[in-house]
Amino acid sequence: MLYQIYETQRSLMEPFADFAQAASKLYSNPLSPLGQSQISQRISATYDLIYRLGKDYEKPAFGIQSVPVDGVDVAIHERVEIDKPFCELRRFKRFSDDASTLNKLKDQPVVLIVAPLSGHYATLLRDTVKTMLTGHKVYITDWKNARLVPLSDGEFHLDDYVNYVQEFIRHLQASYGHCHVMSVCQPTVPVLAAVSLMASRGEQTPLSMTMMGGPIDATRSPTAVNNLAMNKSFNWFENNVIYRVPSNFPGAGRRVYPGFLQHTGFVAMNPDRHLKSHYDYFKDLIKGDNSSAESHRQFYDEYNAVLDMDADYYLETIQTVFQEFKLVKGTWDVRNPQGELERVRPQDITRSALLTVEGELDDISGSGQTEAAHNLCTGIVRRQHHHLEAKGAGHYGIFSGRRWREVVYPHVRAFILEHEPKAGKTVKAVAKPKRVAAKKATVAAKPARKTAARRKA
Repeated sequence: MLYQIYETQRSLMEPFADFAQAASKLYSNPLSPLGQSQISQRISATYDLIYRLGKDYEKPAFGIQSVPVDGVDVAIHERVEIDKPFCELRRFKRFSDDASTLNKLKDQPVVLIVAPLSGHYATLLRDTVKTMLTGHKVYITDWKNARLVPLSDGEFHLDDYVNYVQEFIRHLQASYGHCHVMSVCQPTVPVLAAVSLMASRGEQTPLSMTMMGGPIDATRSPTAVNNLAMNKSFNWFENNVIYRVPSNFPGAGRRVYPGFLQHTGFVAMNPDRHLKSHYDYFKDLIKGDNSSAESHRQFYDEYNAVLDMDADYYLETIQTVFQEFKLVKGTWDVRNPQGELERVRPQDITRSALLTVEGELDDISGSGQTEAAHNLCTGIVRRQHHHLEAKGAGHYGIFSGRRWREVVYPHVRAFILEHEPKAGKTVKAVAKPKRVAAKKATVAAKPARKTAARRKA
């Protein structure tokens, strides 16, 4: 019922938001009689703020037209490589008519970026993708809004998420012979499960795994997000945040965790910060600071665009990751597409290097939660364990913004290059599953610096 009430309210607000937008333009137009008074800019700013607070935010586009590669602008063509009911595997194909640049592009590593399915769209990683495109072939998981997926397309469980990731990895391996995988926030857990299952079956695994700001072990340094998931029962979540999609969407009747509820939770974590941001935007409009105002619009166009998550997937994630801690306890069984249960055993991974990245000021995934992956992946040799703590970086800072581009990305790029096959060498698939004795994983202190030193030598 709450979802229907929200949709009714949104529909009623839509014409008022459109009116506010029109009024803002009217009062800011210097050719309009209403735009000649001294207070017109303030009135225009007020209407503009009302419009942005009341408008409906839809899924943004990645909008990456080109990227520089060694000083040469390379054109980007975005296309869907695999279309699944709940996810698209999206490729960013690079083009250049410069022969030397084209040769560089062909030899660069291929990376699968697994984006979070935790409220926002994959476009939240736009800066991640754009930066990675300067030195890598890039694919990303673009998760669909569950309210747009018809009931006829079936259910979506956490097991399906894991199976999707495996399918995408196999696709890239079939196309290129090998690949690297990067997971940001929520997907660190299912990605580790996916690679673990592939290793246990004896399949070829990615050359490297980069895990950034994720809840591998949510018992370490619990945050406010962790505490909510841990302190409320499974039944509480099912009874209080799960609703059925209204009839005006293709997914009518599907049980989901609605995006508008998730957005409310996001804002409630830092209400003062958001209030100040909107007030600063209002002042920027009055001052005519178009650059700052545009930065605000770009951020909130992304931040306010949220999607519905399928209820089964969401509830199983809460239970598996934040309540029963099945990954770290070694009790997680995943159902494969054939309907068989398989135990997740990270210790079986032996041929994939591991880099974990954490932000010093991360208030979503606490300190040590991502680094815990090293203690689970005991089959990986010591020299292939790497960890980076980005000083001064919050959760978003490790994959977006200046710290991502200047601090984190150079480490990620060096790590991937270190584990990329040398020219003329091929990657051989593992013949059969191997069981390795558990041993303590030690994290290398400064992997990127050591890697750079080796390359220089």
